Amino acid sequence: MARPKADLPPPEALRALADGEGRLAVRVTPGARGEGIEIEAGRVAVKVRAKPEDGKATAAVLELLAQALQVAPSKVEMLRGATSREKLFRIPPA
Repeated sequence: MARPKADLPPPEALRALADGEGRLAVRVTPGARGEGIEIEAGRVAVKVRAKPEDGKATAAVLELLAQALQVAPSKVEMLRGATSREKLFRIPPA
């Protein structure tokens, strides 16, 4: 059975939440039933199926963000939060 496609907001909505230097704060929920990105009250919440072990959840979040922004994963850089649920990423401008 194929996994359902992740629920992703438009790239412009995510870029609008980044600061002037392209930093985007994200709250991560690892081990979720489904994958997706939600914008709630001006905050970005990312849910991934991957468990928080050996950086798997962080890698899944980076991949999902890149997919939502329609850029290569190498263009999204994690600045802070490798072992935390609160992460900070640098995203490329539009």
